[in-house]
Amino acid sequence: MAAASLDQIDRTILHDLQEDGRITNVELARRAGLTAPPCLRRVRSLEEAGVIESYHAKLNAAALGYGIMVFALVSLRSQAEDDLRLFEAHVAGLPEVRECHMLNGEIDFILKIVAHDLQAFQLFLTSKLTTAPNVASVKTSLTIRTSKDIPGVPVDNR
Repeated sequence: MAAASLDQIDRTILHDLQEDGRITNVELARRAGLTAPPCLRRVRSLEEAGVIESYHAKLNAAALGYGIMVFALVSLRSQAEDDLRLFEAHVAGLPEVRECHMLNGEIDFILKIVAHDLQAFQLFLTSKLTTAPNVASVKTSLTIRTSKDIPGVPVDNR
């Protein structure tokens, strides 16, 4: 489903689901000005079109013992497609890496990494990240504070 084909009801549904993935279909329908069956059909259609990719529970990292979040800037020795894919496959298997984004410019990838503490992060860095295939350098920055963390994307009222 192309963004241009989303009407205001679809956008309301998307906004409300993104704010609260556990909202009931009845409440979602009420907010969208629909009855429950057509609302559910719209949600299913948005899922099938790939506009809604998945549903998640946002977990509290500290409550699970992850007291450290680090951003790592990774440069590779080669940017050949096979080397990029090999690195991506490597980090896909590392549960501590929560996000991996390929960048344009001097740095090849930025990773968001969680760890229980600094010692655990150092072990991860030296045994799993710097030893990854084709890694030339890794620069890290420890997160001090997070002032904004909003999942998803803005739902425009086009």
